[in-house]
Amino acid sequence: MNNDFEERIIQVNRVSKKTKGGNKIGFSVLVVVGDRKGKVGVGLGKAQDVSSAIKKGVMVAKKHLITVPIINKTIPIRMDIKLGAARVMLKPAPPGSGVIAGGAVRNVVSAAGIENISSKVLGTKNQASNVYATIEALKRIKERYRKDISKA
Repeated sequence: MNNDFEERIIQVNRVSKKTKGGNKIGFSVLVVVGDRKGKVGVGLGKAQDVSSAIKKGVMVAKKHLITVPIINKTIPIRMDIKLGAARVMLKPAPPGSGVIAGGAVRNVVSAAGIENISSKVLGTKNQASNVYATIEALKRIKERYRKDISKA
């Protein structure tokens, strides 16, 4: 089960803290995990070294997996979302368009297995904020799509 997930490192930050005995250096790593079949998760791992931070990030991401509805290799509805400073727009695209998205959004949607999507990142260039906004948009698509099915 563990080997069918694809891990992508989005951001590695070196964090330094002043203490009485000198500087304490640590790392925080933002990781996206997906199975390319509709499941995707994001996790932030913090540790003294990068490899431990990556492992922690992957564990957190696997704990917080969400399922994304994929119809004809794209999303069913358009979603605009604002989360903090990040504004993300995700739009279904016709077959053959490919993933038209910026770096942070591209990693999330391709890990989820979405092959045709058009997106725009507005607001901030902060990759962490954009990743969290994309995950939230995919969650809301799932909720809206479930409501639409139950009405039909």
